[in-house]
Amino acid sequence: MQAIANRAPTSAEKATASRPDARTPGRAVLRDRFVALWRRHQRAGARDAADSVWHEVETRYAETHRHYHDLRHVAHCLQQLDLAGDRVAELDQVETAIWFHDAIVVPGRADNEQRSADLFCALAGPLMDPGFVSAVVDLVLFTTHRTTPADVDHQFICDIDLSSFGSPWEDFLANSRAIEAEFPGSRAEYVRREIAFLESLLRRPRIFLTDFFHDRCEARARENIRRFLAMLATPGEP
Repeated sequence: MQAIANRAPTSAEKATASRPDARTPGRAVLRDRFVALWRRHQRAGARDAADSVWHEVETRYAETHRHYHDLRHVAHCLQQLDLAGDRVAELDQVETAIWFHDAIVVPGRADNEQRSADLFCALAGPLMDPGFVSAVVDLVLFTTHRTTPADVDHQFICDIDLSSFGSPWEDFLANSRAIEAEFPGSRAEYVRREIAFLESLLRRPRIFLTDFFHDRCEARARENIRRFLAMLATPGEP
């Protein structure tokens, strides 16, 4: 046990430890928020599954392979949702989608969002209004960022999911290291894919689709991305 305690931390552990979490609410606060949200949308007479669903969600976000897509990411997204406030048309739909959009993350798979949406359907389908379930599923699927949404709530969830790109540089860099720690392939493959994704963001007329997040995050996000791309192009960095 002493040898384990004194071992040097792995790169993944360093990435996780360096994530910004000073403003992340505790698990009890997150649990209370989730349970209240779930109970607001359970059909009258349906069994109360809020606590068991919370346990499922919390357990998934605590998986050991997660270094970025954990409860800190969810908490950050919820904070951004709260800032947007009544600019969001259907707050509870968007919040529920935030809770579930990364519920399943298997490194290397391209269908994580679909599987996350399917998990939500399995848990909520027997208990909630079908229209609410369908709307949340649709929102979750837009977090693939493969299509540009026209609906304002779809724009908001996409912007919220990307809002950490507009963080202060040190937070952005810590998040980037955590994302790399989740990547299952080689460093060279990670760099190739990350450059392709980041350059695709820079080619967009706007990274952030809503005026609210465009005004808050666009300039810093572009500065962070350009700076990080320069680092990726330098051998041994970041």
